[in-house]
Amino acid sequence: MTKKILIIISILFFTQANCQFKGKKILAIFSHPDDEQTIAPILVKYADLGVSVDLVICTDGRYGVNQYNNFKAGEELVEIRKNEMKCAANKLGVNLIHLNYHDQLKAREGFDGHIPHVRKLILELKELIELSEPDVIITWGPDGGTNHLDHRLVSTSVTQVFLSKEWNKEISLYYYGTPNHFIKDKKNQTLRGQEKKYLTTEISFNDNHFKTAYDALLCHESQYPKEIIEKLRRERKSNGNIVYLRKFVFPSTIEKSLF
Repeated sequence: MTKKILIIISILFFTQANCQFKGKKILAIFSHPDDEQTIAPILVKYADLGVSVDLVICTDGRYGVNQYNNFKAGEELVEIRKNEMKCAANKLGVNLIHLNYHDQLKAREGFDGHIPHVRKLILELKELIELSEPDVIITWGPDGGTNHLDHRLVSTSVTQVFLSKEWNKEISLYYYGTPNHFIKDKKNQTLRGQEKKYLTTEISFNDNHFKTAYDALLCHESQYPKEIIEKLRRERKSNGNIVYLRKFVFPSTIEKSLF
């Protein structure tokens, strides 16, 4: 087969793929700047295929202090992390919607601080979904990846919005998950893993998508030194070029008994 024929086949395949995804929209909703990394390779993949990809980051990252940095929690870190998130979104090729909610959704302030804050988030997420009219929503699963309070709250908030009304179009909701066989110890399998039989959506990506995703992670300098990112990259690569998701599935029948 000549080089010219190969080029023609490649162009035809790319055109066909673009037609398949023309007009499609993904709305990825996560908690902090850098959370997008969990599904970043497939965001890159679908953006390359012409899908409109909106990435919603709910919190401002003000409490993102860790063993790798010397920052103080507060407004200075908020500004740093917002700029890092813009950098990452540009590299991923997605449209960033960065909301302005506090880390921990003001849980430190008790009922009167937290409840109005999280209710405001739920209502704003509803407005965003109504405005975007996505075909697909992707968010954290109930484990939140690491059991982080913000991750689990965003997951439940997105789910509540999704279940709260009849949408004008069919929307698929997916939860990110980690198969148990990727986790070595039993305790962490319980804390943050899922049996693979529940993760019935497997989205593959190629090495270029993977590279772009980790180039984007380099933007989050306040959270990860380069050597840590390299370690994360090696660990993630060992799990193969697949992102595992669990689709929210509506029951098809009304049952009259629990048994």
